[in-house]
Amino acid sequence: MSLHSTAAQLVTLAAEGEEHGGNHQSLNPLFVGGGAFLALLLLLWITTRFNRDR
Repeated sequence: MSLHSTAAQLVTLAAEGEEHGGNHQSLNPLFVGGGAFLALLLLLWITTRFNRDR
């Protein structure tokens, strides 16, 4: 597969994505962002528990 044909396929795929919008109706951005934030806070808390000696 050449670089030109790969790029052409990616452009076609991106153009098709504009029609659908890319967002699922059941996904709430606030819920997804809040969940990611809580997951990162949990990982930060776990990391700090393992680094008590510093």
